[in-house]
Amino acid sequence: MTPNRTVGLLLAALAMMPVMKPSSAREGPRRLRVAGAQIPVTRDVSKNLATLERAVQYAAAEKADILLTPEGSLSGYVTDFDAARTAAGLERITETARKSGIALALGTCFQEPEDGNRYDELRFYSGEGRFLGFHAKILLCRRIADPASKGEIDYYSTRPLRTFELNGVTVGGLICNDLWANPEWTPQEDSHLTQQLAGRAVRVIFQAVNSGLERGENLKLNRSFHESNLRIRARAGKLWIVVADAVDPEGRLTNQCPSGVVDPSGHWVVRLDKGRERFFAYTIELK
Repeated sequence: MTPNRTVGLLLAALAMMPVMKPSSAREGPRRLRVAGAQIPVTRDVSKNLATLERAVQYAAAEKADILLTPEGSLSGYVTDFDAARTAAGLERITETARKSGIALALGTCFQEPEDGNRYDELRFYSGEGRFLGFHAKILLCRRIADPASKGEIDYYSTRPLRTFELNGVTVGGLICNDLWANPEWTPQEDSHLTQQLAGRAVRVIFQAVNSGLERGENLKLNRSFHESNLRIRARAGKLWIVVADAVDPEGRLTNQCPSGVVDPSGHWVVRLDKGRERFFAYTIELK
């Protein structure tokens, strides 16, 4: 056999052999270190920016992969938000996060330049600052007991449910009522969005919340409703759910949803005290 033919046969044999990846790439759990911000949300974009920057600093100090913020945390949770200031603020906070290497699941209302429509959004950015897309709130609210009244559904547009890839993990985003479909505030049918995301191979859901502020019996009833929905829907979908709610800027009333992390068995692994600004971080192990 000639030398050239021998070399050719060896190269052909090598080409047919499977490429072996290092064992560390094939085995072991994937990890996603998440941070969340239970923070006040105001109408003042500049105040909100200062708060969000504190949250990014915390996430960076905790070596988190991603930071979740409440619904409307940049723009304010209002339908008449200042679109220009929000857009300028978005550039600033995403650049701050990029410099810190922190991915974002940023809750904000936003006017999309491509169609001019306003959305209640959860915007996803990679740790390198790349925009991954946004989830638009689907179960937009209007008070059922007062059909003539206006609500979110009259001011915001929506888009179909979607997923995102973050550090090799398929994740989803939901905004407040998207998860629990409160029967007092939901004109649409409950489309069980957590189950839909579970069916799309989502492992972690980030939920931005602005549950409203209450006291007394209303607080107890609504808080138990929100909490039980979080737990049972996490268990039903075998999902991790990371949730961040807004708190009262004046510190008088209490938010109606816990912030923290629920595991796929429906148990809290992180659960924040209600009613004041706090941050949290937790490492999710994905088998």
